Amino acid sequence: MPARVASSRSARTRAPRRRAPAAAEEIPAATSPAPEPSPPPPVTYTPLQDAIATIFQSAQKTTAGHRKLAITMRSIWEQCAAGTGPLGASIGGGRVGEKAFVKEFTGFLNRVLMTKKSEVVGDRCLRFTDLFVRGLLDKGGEDEQMIEEEEAVEETSAIRFVLRFIFYLLPLISSREKTVRYRTTQLLSLLLANALPEFPYDYSTKSNAIFKQLRSELLKRIKDKEAPVRVQAVVGVIKLLEMGVGTDEGDSEDDDEEGDGNVLAVLIEAMQNDPSADVRRTILYHINPTSETLPYLLERTRDTDPATRRSVFTRLLPSLGDFRHLSIGMREKLLRWGLNDRDESVREAARRMFNYRWLEDVDGDVIEILERLDVTCDGPQGGVKELALRGFWEERKDFVEKITFGDEFWEDLTAESAFLARSYNDYCRDLPSAQREAGEIDEKMPEVTKLALHLQKYLNKLVVALEGEDAEAATWEFVAEQLLMIASRMDYGDEIGRRKMFALLRESLAIPELPEGVTKLIVECLAKLSMGEGDFCMLILEVIAEVHDRIADDDDEAGVADESFHSAKSDVSDDDDLEDSITVRAASVKATVKELMINLKCLHIAQCMLENVSGSLKKNTHLVTMLNGLVVPAVRSHEAPVRERGLRCLGLSCLLDKTLAEENLTLFAHCFNKGHEALQIEALHIMSDILVTHGSAIFEGDSCAVEQRTLYRMFAKALKLDEVVEVQATATEVICKLMLAQVIKDEEVLTSFCQLLKVLVIAYFDSATADNQSLRQILTYFLPVYCHSRPENQTRMQKITLNTIHQLLLIRENLGEEEEMVSITTTTSQMVDWTDPRKNVGGGVQAGRSGIGEKIVDPNVHVDLAIDTLERVSSSSCNKEEKKVLCAMLGKLYIPAEATPEKLRELYELVTQAIGDKVATDAPSRNALNKLELLLGKIVNELERDGVTEATGDELAATGDEAEAVAGEATAGEASDDEGDDTIVMTKPPRVDDLASETSRETSAAPSTEAEEQEGEDGDEDEE
Repeated sequence: MPARVASSRSARTRAPRRRAPAAAEEIPAATSPAPEPSPPPPVTYTPLQDAIATIFQSAQKTTAGHRKLAITMRSIWEQCAAGTGPLGASIGGGRVGEKAFVKEFTGFLNRVLMTKKSEVVGDRCLRFTDLFVRGLLDKGGEDEQMIEEEEAVEETSAIRFVLRFIFYLLPLISSREKTVRYRTTQLLSLLLANALPEFPYDYSTKSNAIFKQLRSELLKRIKDKEAPVRVQAVVGVIKLLEMGVGTDEGDSEDDDEEGDGNVLAVLIEAMQNDPSADVRRTILYHINPTSETLPYLLERTRDTDPATRRSVFTRLLPSLGDFRHLSIGMREKLLRWGLNDRDESVREAARRMFNYRWLEDVDGDVIEILERLDVTCDGPQGGVKELALRGFWEERKDFVEKITFGDEFWEDLTAESAFLARSYNDYCRDLPSAQREAGEIDEKMPEVTKLALHLQKYLNKLVVALEGEDAEAATWEFVAEQLLMIASRMDYGDEIGRRKMFALLRESLAIPELPEGVTKLIVECLAKLSMGEGDFCMLILEVIAEVHDRIADDDDEAGVADESFHSAKSDVSDDDDLEDSITVRAASVKATVKELMINLKCLHIAQCMLENVSGSLKKNTHLVTMLNGLVVPAVRSHEAPVRERGLRCLGLSCLLDKTLAEENLTLFAHCFNKGHEALQIEALHIMSDILVTHGSAIFEGDSCAVEQRTLYRMFAKALKLDEVVEVQATATEVICKLMLAQVIKDEEVLTSFCQLLKVLVIAYFDSATADNQSLRQILTYFLPVYCHSRPENQTRMQKITLNTIHQLLLIRENLGEEEEMVSITTTTSQMVDWTDPRKNVGGGVQAGRSGIGEKIVDPNVHVDLAIDTLERVSSSSCNKEEKKVLCAMLGKLYIPAEATPEKLRELYELVTQAIGDKVATDAPSRNALNKLELLLGKIVNELERDGVTEATGDELAATGDEAEAVAGEATAGEASDDEGDDTIVMTKPPRVDDLASETSRETSAAPSTEAEEQEGEDGDEDEE
């Protein structure tokens, strides 16, 4: 009798508490004993209830006998529906018997729906229910011939049972009890996944309405606050979507808000934004991959949960079959996101996908895999394809051993085959010498002479394709780049091969039409093949002169052609004068463009040369000649492309000579102030490289006309260019690089330096930089690294904290309606973390011989910050909102006992004064101040006790006779030693968690005392 017991319990709960009898009242001496309650009557079950209860009792024990129990339950259903047998005869057949069975069946199922998720018996009973409904529909289809005739389905008893059963469960989906909601959605998802995929839900209007209502209720549960309920709800919605519920034309017109497209949009939105990883993963597992959903499914490789990201590679992609069904963009993204993932298990899953499954799809042909990718889109290095092949060579040693590169391979290279050969060569060259010999790399790769011949062949193809503007020019350029990268890693012990390669590269570099990527690789190879930097620079200057002489040769040819043209046309009538002038003007424009391109080519060769030298500029006469004859005229050119490239070459030259950098720093600053966006970015990079290379001593030179403060103000100005996001991000990168490199060491410039740091912090939290993700990403890395790397950096951050918070509060007040900004609480927590002395390098929890202790590099950082904060809070210029923020920040500061005693006492006086002046107006602020006062009181008392102990020892040593003084001195020395040891133990700074626990216990003492007093007063009132 569970119901009767529950009612009696609730009656006792609702009964009012009786008052204790007064002492003056008379209590009868003898009272009759209370009658014992009569036992509840035994529960009586009808034969139908007893049969169903027995089956459910057996079903919850184990799943082994579920099939036999389902057959038994189905026989009971048939007896009730047909009115036969002992159970059916007592109930009556037909629809009366069907309703009676459904009533009793759902009555026992209600007890199952109340079981918690952790109870395995609930799962067993629900699986049994699903098996019973599945068998019932299968049996009904066989015996009663549930067939479609003229688009109409004959209604059977099994169909009626399912409809009644689902209709009964509909109200329970939105129950107030989370257990009932979970079990109901779990049962419905099981039924829709196993028993009802082929159910004719649309055979009647009533059936269609029930299933549409079911879909509506499950859609609501997708927004449930319990994650397990959402997991089961999305499974049910997906199964209904696969069944086609609500996809008919009439249904979509009647209910546009819950049409097929909207349901799919809800599922995709949940897969993208649901806070539970289980929900997102469940949708990933169950939703059907189509052309509409596949991009969103593959997008889960960027999920925040590692298991979900890994499931894309281990579960979703194998179910799709051949990877060639995916587009090139999808394959590229899968490799890029998978191989660059921060979780090792995800990277391993992506490597196995490439190394095994994709290789099996193409029957072991690696080149075909590369053909299914775009190997030329990421430049000569290959990007993620290079990373994939590096993992392939490391894991598939069988391919490393059996791969060969014959003469036919080198005679007919493609972009994919050249990339494969270059990747294999780099992998083998990076191996240790013993493994490199075992791999026989020198036997598989061609000799230097043969490689030079192959390179010459493909360079000629490239030049022909460029002159004919052929579409294959990009392919031959990529092949040439791969061969040059192979050549840069070759062993040039063969002198004949080295000379052959040197002559080929020297001749090829003088071709003006050669692309810049190929030119850069040729220069790098020549730097390796040259005898020294002097010979290398002389060679490059000869090539530049040879390329530049082509302008004069072309001008001479053009002059001769114009002269012959005029002599041939001298007898023509004046009507053709205009046409002749237009032709001459077009020829001159073409010559100007060609001159511009050749000048850019010469400057690019010079730039590549400067990137490969590191000696002194003054000692290399070839560099000085190049600087005066090529770079300086380019900087003075009126053509913007020539001027920009000349500026870059000048910046590289300044890295080789400090005096040259001092003289031209003004020029770079002028280019930033007056130049366009690209020139500003180039000037910022050059100035930062100069400062990192030569340091702040460059400002002390006689030829430097730029002051440090002026330069840093210019950087701060660049940080505030919100409308030019690229310049702003570049300025941020430059300033962060200079700060981490500790370029600024002059104390007089630290004020400007701190202002730069303040501008950086404000830019990090300002809403105006929300769209500048490059800036945010740079500062996300820089700020914690900068603050935690050196104690003086934390001190600088501590000095600007209050002014920064004040400035950010002013920015928040002026925010627009559509502008969003990080909460001020998050901002203060971030700044407290940056100035935490325990997180500085060299600090934190450390293990030593004496045990685990906490080492603090600079214990005064948060103490100084707390002093400044209390002074700011106590000032009249601090408004209410700022006081609230600053008081909340005080509760997050770490105040160690190792700090300077004078500062600790000063801080304690300020806290006491602030509490006495009632600076804090709200309860959280008062609690923060009280907590800080309690902590400081303990520390200051320890300091005072140490001072009293030392003073007592001194007085004792100064009294008594000389002998007694000596003896007393010795005794006091021993006592002071003992006391000193005890004092050290007593004044050892407690850990942060101990302080927090003590503080919480002491702060919670007053409320508990008040509660005890309140209980005592209530007890006195009851006694009265």
